[in-house]
Amino acid sequence: MVEPLPKTQAVTPSDYNNAIFSKTESDAPLAATNGCSCKTEPDVPLAANDGCSCKTESDAPSVDDGATQSDALPAAIGTAFFNTESETPSAAIGACSSKTQTDSPSVDDGAISSKPQSDAPSAVISACSSKTEYNAPSVDDGIVYSKAPSDELSAAIDAVVDAISARSSKTESIGACSSKPQSYAASAAIGACSFNTESDEPSVDDGTISSKTLFDALSAAIHACSSKTEFDTPLVDDGATSSNTQPDTDQVYPVIHKEEVFKMAEKVRLNLERHKSCNVCPMSELSPLMHSVRISEHHLSESEKTGESRSSAVTPNATSGSESDPFLMEAWRELRKAVVNCNGEPVGTVAALDTAIDLLNYDQVFVRDFIPAGFAFLLNREPKIVKNFLLKTLLLQSTEKRIDRFKLGEGVMPASFKVCRKQGLSKDAIAADFGESAIGRVAPVDSGFWWIILLHAYTRSTGDTKLACLPEIQNGIRLILALCLSEGFDTFPTLLCTDGCCMIDRRMGIYGYPIEIQALFFMALRCAREHLKDENGGKALIELVNKRLQALSYHIREYFWLDLPQLNDIYRYKTEEYSHTAVNKFNVMPDSLPDWIFDFMPSKGGYFIGNVSPSRMDFRWFCLGNFVAILSSLATNEQSKAIMDLVEERWEELVGEMPLKACYPTMENHEWRIVTGCDPKNTRWSYHNGGSWPVLLWLLTAVCIKMGRPQIARKAVELAEERLMKDKWPEYYDGKLGRYVGKQARKSQTWSIAGYIVAKMMLEDPCLASIISLDEYHPADPVLRRSSSWS
Repeated sequence: MVEPLPKTQAVTPSDYNNAIFSKTESDAPLAATNGCSCKTEPDVPLAANDGCSCKTESDAPSVDDGATQSDALPAAIGTAFFNTESETPSAAIGACSSKTQTDSPSVDDGAISSKPQSDAPSAVISACSSKTEYNAPSVDDGIVYSKAPSDELSAAIDAVVDAISARSSKTESIGACSSKPQSYAASAAIGACSFNTESDEPSVDDGTISSKTLFDALSAAIHACSSKTEFDTPLVDDGATSSNTQPDTDQVYPVIHKEEVFKMAEKVRLNLERHKSCNVCPMSELSPLMHSVRISEHHLSESEKTGESRSSAVTPNATSGSESDPFLMEAWRELRKAVVNCNGEPVGTVAALDTAIDLLNYDQVFVRDFIPAGFAFLLNREPKIVKNFLLKTLLLQSTEKRIDRFKLGEGVMPASFKVCRKQGLSKDAIAADFGESAIGRVAPVDSGFWWIILLHAYTRSTGDTKLACLPEIQNGIRLILALCLSEGFDTFPTLLCTDGCCMIDRRMGIYGYPIEIQALFFMALRCAREHLKDENGGKALIELVNKRLQALSYHIREYFWLDLPQLNDIYRYKTEEYSHTAVNKFNVMPDSLPDWIFDFMPSKGGYFIGNVSPSRMDFRWFCLGNFVAILSSLATNEQSKAIMDLVEERWEELVGEMPLKACYPTMENHEWRIVTGCDPKNTRWSYHNGGSWPVLLWLLTAVCIKMGRPQIARKAVELAEERLMKDKWPEYYDGKLGRYVGKQARKSQTWSIAGYIVAKMMLEDPCLASIISLDEYHPADPVLRRSSSWS
């Protein structure tokens, strides 16, 4: 006599479903609950928890519009193994009838074939058979089911099946029974359970069920299936089969040792593959929730909420999906090598790790170079290094800044800093460079803007609003804004800048109002407005920011935009116009139009030109300025689409064989001598004079996701993967198509590595781009005030 098996702890369906799938509910469908749309009665216990329940009106047993599809069976059966609240496990599992191959009893219009299946051992085995072939793993709804267990396990199960078959002749089958060998079906049942944990309680981990209770659960299922059952009428009601089941205590069961089952079944595992989302439509059109999606605090651990690093491992977190990607794994290893510590805390990454040549200042932490690295750590949920970087650079902002006896503005952020240990000191010290050591002695204009943008991304990704509210952070924002919003002689809302003040860090003819700085200025103003508080003069600054945003957006959209109609208007400009009615407001000479622009401009597409100032329009394409204009919504939706059209139309010129041209086209001969001062690093198709920069991949990917064109970014990333690792992550590439590693390019360039990582992670999970992308900008309507003479 066999003792009835004890009940095991039931795994709730919500636990089961929540554990199977990845970060967001939209990324993966629910295998069990989506298997059928159900209406259940509260009085009827549902062993499979809606996995195969429906309410039928007809008297005949029905599985139509309620029977679990074969795609959802493994998840439902896995739950039924541990849910013993109903009178018998077979009742729960028997309800899961699936459509079978032609050699199985047919299921037609909800009618179940009444032909007894005397050869079928039990409802559990018959229900487990699905359309999947024995040797072929099935892929459905993002879950890849592994192959059937080994022949040894099948042989062991055959012994159980033979014993059960002797008792099953008295049992009328409920649900469709497959004619495939029973061992295959039982293997499928066991295949639904993974052997990962050793806990005594049944657990749900990553969509798999704990192995500890598998033996007891399997025995309970076999015990229930081989018992003597009598049915007056087969019923399928609300997903549960009514039955009067009495255990047959006279049955002798063959013994399967736990160790043998565990050993053989360890080969049976579930491999989860998450669905990709946001593949073909813009983020703004997905849903209102997606449009402003953020990684909220409940997704983070306590250490992450406070800004502490979650992991110091060489590999990224599992959520990044990098474990199966050798390129991404290698990139993470290289990025972590570049991390710089100050007194035991990570504070940034060096510009490059190339030791083959003189490093110059490449061993320092550059503010603009750290931005893609900071985004990579934020996307990987390691915010500690970003928080430390923001605080350290803030301290450097408050130090005295002098170049040749001239004091710089208080709000200037450093271009770079270096961690060093001075003799006689027990702690590390930081030495900053505000331009006094830079080539050309140019102070950076973009550092302060990037700092505000990174602060905004940190807040959105971690949910930590306390950092931005710190008094020193608020003061740092105010100093940057006061420096940029100060009134002077300029009649334009754009920011006047010198050559070499941004990513184009050498003389390249960008003096005036370069598009890169104007787009960063606009984005920083929008980010600062979200975090600036009213106290200590903040309210007045917010009013200035709002006014500047309106004027700046109008000016850039109106005068920097170039497409085919606008080009034709400029071609027909009249000069020496005067007064407010002038069309040619900047007195641009039509003869100054370069010859290449007429062939470069497609009939569909457009972009923001490089510079606009009196009697001058720089028609060159600058990648960073145009892409930041899209991310910040400085460009309208129509302009953003036109920029993406231009990239697709001029793929060979702007992308070539190695993404992505920082500037197009190149300057040559006499023009190059005059504009660059005969700079040998900026010869044609090299460095910033038409060179290709892999770091721009992250910007391209972010704008492609925002505009609903990820296929463009995916194609560019695939091009980069063919060369980047093999060429040891160079800084830039030379040549018209970017075919050659740059003459003076450093290897192991940190922002080339980080740019690739960010691009890959955003393609894997497009929702991550939301921490970088800003919503559409709508200028506020002017406030209408009543006149003082109004009575």
